[in-house]
Amino acid sequence: MNIKITSFSESENEIRSLRDAVFGIEQGVPRDLDWDGEDSNCTHALAEDSDGNLIGTGRMRPDGKIGRLAVLAFGRGNGIGGEILEALISEAHARKINRVYLHAQFQTVSFYEKHGFRKEGSEFVEAGILHVKMIRDL
Repeated sequence: MNIKITSFSESENEIRSLRDAVFGIEQGVPRDLDWDGEDSNCTHALAEDSDGNLIGTGRMRPDGKIGRLAVLAFGRGNGIGGEILEALISEAHARKINRVYLHAQFQTVSFYEKHGFRKEGSEFVEAGILHVKMIRDL
């Protein structure tokens, strides 16, 4: 597997394809909520399998908010999401960001805890899905 740090302008088609499949088709998130106009300001990560097939993506805003972590269904459970997450955290380190945070879908809390995040605050609904804010000091 290969993780590439990229920009939205460089990889827009790939990012859109992955997120539309996971958030739009699979989870039913409305396009206007997923495509919030923030992507051009973000650092993005793309994951490819050994055959060069795209299987996942994620982004990080300049303030350290990680989000839009999406792995195609067939690629889940193989550590791909964790590698994307760690690549974005490494990028935060390189940019001297001392805290990253995210809004985790409630069923993914244990995944983020395994990567050093801790819950902060109460649960809330975002895009019709239960979430909780999680942070990790770097």
